[in-house]
Amino acid sequence: MQKSFWLTVCGIALVGGAMGQIKKQFTVENTQACENIKLHLRANSGNCYIKPSQNTEILNVFSNQDESSYSHNYRKDIHGKTCEVYLNLEETQTEGIGQSISTKMFGNTETSSANRLWKMYLTDTKPYLLELNYGMGNAHVDLSGLAIKKLKISTGSADVNVGYMSMENQVDMDTFSVKVDLGSLNVKNLNLSRTKCMVADVGFGNMMLDFSNTPLITNKIKGSVGAGNLVIILPSTQTPVLVKIQDSWLCSVKMPGTLKKVGENTFATASYSKDAKNALIFDLDVSMGSIIFKEAGH
Repeated sequence: MQKSFWLTVCGIALVGGAMGQIKKQFTVENTQACENIKLHLRANSGNCYIKPSQNTEILNVFSNQDESSYSHNYRKDIHGKTCEVYLNLEETQTEGIGQSISTKMFGNTETSSANRLWKMYLTDTKPYLLELNYGMGNAHVDLSGLAIKKLKISTGSADVNVGYMSMENQVDMDTFSVKVDLGSLNVKNLNLSRTKCMVADVGFGNMMLDFSNTPLITNKIKGSVGAGNLVIILPSTQTPVLVKIQDSWLCSVKMPGTLKKVGENTFATASYSKDAKNALIFDLDVSMGSIIFKEAGH
């Protein structure tokens, strides 16, 4: 049986000038019936933060915005034991691409989307399936100590930083998916995600994947690069690593000396074997862009 709830989120009157005070916008309450949380977030601009919380609420949202700046579209559906939350933060007066480029180049602090803050807190008491979509602006996602079963992040021209700043994921993650079009996306401390599979897609932007510490479980990474750049930071030489890569004469691929050619388009560290535990296995495709492997600390 499906239950559906619609909520009109009213803007809170903020004081203190154009920036306003950061105040709670709304809360999504927890219920015993919800054993899993699917959170769909879309933010067109602004400076967005996601952080862990020990509160029991599924989602707490704080902002310095008022009703005249943003329209908030929210929906909550319950399918069996899964609670799906949809949150769309749409700027009422969206910057055009020309204005966005001008803001980045000349730093107009009065109209810059960096002044528009959204802070969201997730509970560490329930497992999540996250789908995060960012248009322009910046995003900072700290998943430390949360229980993330599945994660999908995509960015248009936003600059996104995601990772585990301290504690590891509570559960093994099924898939960690990241996609960047024109912006940048940096993922830190991937070993703490405990993901079994990672999917990385780079269009014209830039992506950095930090595997600088030995993974807690074997991780298979499938990646594709169009005309952008992908930087992969590898852990110590004791960690088994296998790389299969399909490239073209239009692209650029750089590898450290620890990755030796073991077959056609295939490279591996001396510690790699078919039955190696906690291995990193890459299956990559690059057209016109570049892929650069770096060793941690170099």
